[in-house]
Amino acid sequence: MAEEKRQFQAEVGKLLDIVVHSLYSNKEIFLRELISNASDSCDRLRYAAITEPELLAGEGEFQIRLIPDPQAGTLTIIDNGLGMNHDEVIANLGTIAKSGTSEFLSRLTGDSKKDVSLIGQFGVGFYSAFMVAGEVTVVTRKAGDAMGWRWTSDGKGEFTVAEAPDAARGAAITLTLRDGEKEFAEAVRLKAIVKRYSDHIAIPVKLKDGDKDEESINSANALWTRSKSEISPEQYKEFYHHVAHAFDEPWATLHYKAEGAIEYTGLLFVPSSKPLDIFHPDRKQHVKLYVRRVFITDDCEELLPPYLRFVRGVVDSQDLPLNVSREMLQHNPVLSKIRSGLVKRVLGELKKKAEDADGNYAAFWEVFGAVLKEGIYEDFERRNDILELCRFRSTHGDGLVTLAEYVGRMKEGQEAIYTITGDDLTQLKRSPQLEGFIAKGVEVLLLTDPIDEFWVSAIPNYMDKELRSVTAAGDDLGKVKAPEGAADARADEAPAAEVATLIAALKLALGDKVKDVRGSERLTESAVCLVADSGDMSMHLEKLLRAHGQAAGERVRILEINPRHALIKGLAARVTAAGTNPLIEDMAALLLDQARIVEGEPPADPVGFARRMVSVMEKGLI
Repeated sequence: MAEEKRQFQAEVGKLLDIVVHSLYSNKEIFLRELISNASDSCDRLRYAAITEPELLAGEGEFQIRLIPDPQAGTLTIIDNGLGMNHDEVIANLGTIAKSGTSEFLSRLTGDSKKDVSLIGQFGVGFYSAFMVAGEVTVVTRKAGDAMGWRWTSDGKGEFTVAEAPDAARGAAITLTLRDGEKEFAEAVRLKAIVKRYSDHIAIPVKLKDGDKDEESINSANALWTRSKSEISPEQYKEFYHHVAHAFDEPWATLHYKAEGAIEYTGLLFVPSSKPLDIFHPDRKQHVKLYVRRVFITDDCEELLPPYLRFVRGVVDSQDLPLNVSREMLQHNPVLSKIRSGLVKRVLGELKKKAEDADGNYAAFWEVFGAVLKEGIYEDFERRNDILELCRFRSTHGDGLVTLAEYVGRMKEGQEAIYTITGDDLTQLKRSPQLEGFIAKGVEVLLLTDPIDEFWVSAIPNYMDKELRSVTAAGDDLGKVKAPEGAADARADEAPAAEVATLIAALKLALGDKVKDVRGSERLTESAVCLVADSGDMSMHLEKLLRAHGQAAGERVRILEINPRHALIKGLAARVTAAGTNPLIEDMAALLLDQARIVEGEPPADPVGFARRMVSVMEKGLI
């Protein structure tokens, strides 16, 4: 087969350009990434060989070998793991087939300093080799295949693929080091890097230093099998980087051994940065399952529920069979008990952190709160535990509040926990829907995650208090005692008869564009607002469903007018004195459009809106 010359996928080219131009100040992490990949390859072959032992023919012990050549200025990293075939070489080394890629690329700014953190979250893996190498060559053969393949690139847009008949099983990656990077061909430097970043790798990492005998330079035992007292924070951190393929710091570390009827070890981490695929429909779980230290899978959906998918780490079971299949995992009672234990441990750790003043729980909540809230309606058994972990923005200051704190601040006569949902916190705080609640000192939870529309409807009450949207709760304000010294708002209202006349005129003018028109208890400053009728879908939920093509058309809403607003009082007086006319009809349409705009909706008829606005402005100048 002739040598193939191919172009990198555009995404890879963009990534490589940033990587090559000094992405990281500590370039030595390239070796951590390549050793980590080699370890994963060995783990995958070990598992595959359980049912196909012939894949191990010719070699026994798994190992990763480092062969530096100071004279030639090269470093070769060799593993005898699973290897790759022709199509896998192109797919794995020429494209980024990873959930979250599009979001990752859309967020790149072109400013390398700003992009460092983002690319760190995404993980550069193999491509980190180009931080130190002017050329990279990969010679690989997949276990069980007869033919191997050679992949070569200088990282500048193209790569070549050719047959390599003499390739050994696994992969040999040769880096031709750039001038100024030759330190990475020195044995002493390599030993220090491996000791710092890869000592925890459970496969021997061996160094060939010139004519000397090959020596192992890492501990080569599974970190999770050691006692916690033997493991330093730095070792935990580097193991997290390896198992999660991440570059951030772990926010929390859980390491424990469960003993009794079911025995397993868990070494779990909560990241400090949000993985880019966390909301991607093709996302995976990222907790690796081992059975007696043998890797089984890194995508075991049965280990943790989806609302804990941010957790990274390993679980090593003593009770599952080594040849367990994916089908067996789906209905395995042992795995079910392990899952229950893991969830209990993770939620317990979160609770501990939440109660610790120095636990920085707010940082966790800002990153993963929207994911954890999915458990409120997914996990009925632990719903109350999850609710206690939830934090919310509210109209009571700028900090985060718990539901228990909210209930403790409820006003006399207040019967419900009030919420408002939307896309933007700043916009929510300015919503006319809140005016009456703020005037009476009634706290409202400000909910801006899409999941909020769903979990609220799944919770009938909290501490015997119903959760109720302010958009359908204006009448409730009459039951809440006004603050001491507050003026009676009704004293400044237009006469009831005039308001009734205006309401009748607005109903006539708007017809079936509104469900009803009524005076408002909730408005104190704005002239109008749109509200949902009792039992109707919230306006924000309807907007979300329409955006995903799951709601046809648009429901008509109730238009509330503020009898205390100067514009409404003036209109009420004019309609009472002169009856309806074209100007009143235009004003009615403008009021409805204004209410729509405040809710983030466009005017139903933009051209008509513009015409009416100009007409009213012209009359104002006469």
